[in-house]
Order: sequence, then structure tokens, then C-alpha cells
Amino acid sequence: TLAALTPQPGGGAGAAAPGIGFAIPANIVTDIAGQIVKNGRVVNSHRAELGVGVVTVVDQNGQPAGAGIGQIVPGGPAAAAGVAVGDVITGINGHPVHTAQDLTAALAELNPGQAVPVQLLGPNGTPRTVQVTLGQLPG
Repeated sequence: TLAALTPQPGGGAGAAAPGIGFAIPANIVTDIAGQIVKNGRVVNSHRAELGVGVVTVVDQNGQPAGAGIGQIVPGGPAAAAGVAVGDVITGINGHPVHTAQDLTAALAELNPGQAVPVQLLGPNGTPRTVQVTLGQLPG
């Protein structure tokens, strides 16, 4: 049995991490800034997406067990590959997925249009792998 892991006030899942920063390559900043100046918005995020809304799920021992799918974008990459609400993502492109953050980190290393294997557990616990051609995260 898997359960959703929800953020806890003052800490726990989803809590802020003071002192941790993230670097963005200068060429990405220049590109995004140029898009905003030219179009008034970002039109090409250069970021891959599955077209799902996920939460971290835990196993019967309270350990993170994957990214549970709570939403699917109709017609999106995951929907086209046969992924469904209730499935749990346990891996993508050879990277294990134990938490929703693991999935986000793995997607950050992939490119829109790239076809990748996604390992899933169905609602009944049956494992399967589907091939998903990644979309582009909207700007």
C-alpha cells in the first residue's frame, strides 16, 4: 500500500532548504531574458515535461516509494504513452525515482522531444515500462 507524503509545517517534505542555491547557466538566462523582451513571455522553456501532476508516495514502512500520478494532461506525453492517474513512477531513463523531487531532477537532465523509458507501478502493484516522448514545459 502506498500513501501520499504531504508537506509538514516547519519542515519535512517540501520544506525550504536555507543556504542551498541553484545556478542557472548564463546562456539560458540570456535566452530566457531575450524571449521575455521580444515576446513579453517565455515561449521556449527548453525544459522537458511528462504532462503529469505528481506527489511523493510512501510504502507501508513510511519510506519514499515513487512519484504518484494525481493528474494527467489530456493529450500530453504521458497520456499518449498510456500512463494513468494512480500509476506510480519509479524510474525514468535509468534514474530511480523515489520522490517527486527525484522526478523533477531527472527531467531537468532530459530534452523536449527525447524518447525515454518510464518505469511504473500500476494501482494494483504491477510493474511496467512505457516509452514516453517528452514534451516541452510551457514558458
